[in-house]
This record gives sequence, structure tokens and C-alpha cells, in this order.
Amino acid sequence: MSLTQALLIMLAGVAAGTINTIVGSGTLVTFPTLLTFGYPPVGANISNSLGLVAGGVSGSWGYRSEVSDARQRLRQLAPMSFLGAVAGALLLIWLPASAFKAIVPVLILVGIVLVLIGPWLQRRAAAAHHDEPGEHAGRGRLLLSLGVFGAGVYGGYFGAAQGVLLMGLMSALMTDPLQRINGIKNVLGTVVNAVAALTFLVVAFDKVHWDVAGLIALGSLIGGLTGAGVGRRLPPWALRAFIVVVGLVAIWQLLAG
Repeated sequence: MSLTQALLIMLAGVAAGTINTIVGSGTLVTFPTLLTFGYPPVGANISNSLGLVAGGVSGSWGYRSEVSDARQRLRQLAPMSFLGAVAGALLLIWLPASAFKAIVPVLILVGIVLVLIGPWLQRRAAAAHHDEPGEHAGRGRLLLSLGVFGAGVYGGYFGAAQGVLLMGLMSALMTDPLQRINGIKNVLGTVVNAVAALTFLVVAFDKVHWDVAGLIALGSLIGGLTGAGVGRRLPPWALRAFIVVVGLVAIWQLLAG
């Protein structure tokens, strides 16, 4: 690995850590960066998941004041994220690499769509809470748990836009303030990445590119703190546009390869 490649991978980690804390689609930056440098898709995804744990920890720490009021929610939802992440990570290992290469472009496209329609989903969710609060309170807990489990499976398998999925889901089924929901999202996303990373270490140790994981960890650690500290002042449209461009490049790279 050249010094330029190492620097670019670390910078991608900074961007991913920042975006994950604010939006939740940082993998759409780091994953295609690794593909550009010739890393195989499965190994790149595993190394990326390991590296982004550090950014999740720093981003969650940055939101600690919001999360302190959500401990009961986290006790309910964190086990579902844990179980989903194990299932998703095992699917990544057990399914053939050809399946991953075929599925990932679709997942990236779904992530791009979710990033684009995220504000619309949140407006719809807020309106539903206002119009039918009793109905949402009655069925919301089960749907929320199942949805968080599904997001954990998705996050353990690939992870791009997992945060967007969680934000849309929790905005629709919870009445908590948006900043608290974002803090909960950061904690649950960190649980998924950490559990997936531990699963990979147990069953796919030989597929980890440790230099890549270390560079992304260093970058995402910085990015997580940056996202929590100043991310609210960044224009959302610019982040979404950047994610869309990077995601489309990733799809092109996978299909062309």
C-alpha cells in the first residue's frame, strides 16, 4: 500500500465516521474507496466493518447527553440489534462471494434511495404520530423490535445506510425528539458493527485486511467526534449529493468488475 492510498483510506474513514454520526451512510464512502484500490468485496466489507466500530464509539460518545434519557429504549432494542448483526454477519460468510457481488449493488441502490427520500419519510412519520398517536403506541413496540432486528441483519451483512433505515423506522414508531433518536441510532449502529466485527474475527479472521481496518478506525474515530460536534451545521443536501455520487460510482465499479 502506498502512502497516498493509506492517506486516502484514512480520509475516507474520517468522512464515513462523520457521515455515520449525522446521516448513517458512511459505508458508501469507505467501501467504494477500497474497491477502487483493488480490495476484494467481501474482504473490503469485513475490514470496513471492523474499522468503523471506532467511529461509532466516538459518535455515540458525542451524543451521550441525548442517549442518557433513552436507557430503557436501548435495553429493549440493543438485544435485537445484537441478534440481527450476528445473523447478517454469518450470512456474509456463508453465502458465496458471487452472491455478495450480485446483492451489494442492489443494497447500495436501496441505500441511495433511502438517503434521498429520508426527509420525506420523516415528515410522513411525524404526521402519522400527530394524527394517530394511540394506534402507534399500541402496535409500535413489536414493529419497532422487529424492524431493528431486520436493520441489524442488513447492517451485519453490509451496513450502508443502516442508519437511514433506523432513523426512518424509529421516527415512524417513536415519539422521542429527533436528536435523541439520532443518538439511539448511533448506539444501535455501533452495536451492530461491533457484533459483526467480532463475528468476522471468529469465523473469517483470514479475510481481514488489518492495515485497512486500522486506517479506517483512526479516520472514523476522528470523524465520529467531528460529526457529533459540528455535523448539525453541515448542509444536508450536500451530504446527500456526495453519498449519491459515491454510491453510483460503487455500483458502476461492481458491475464493471
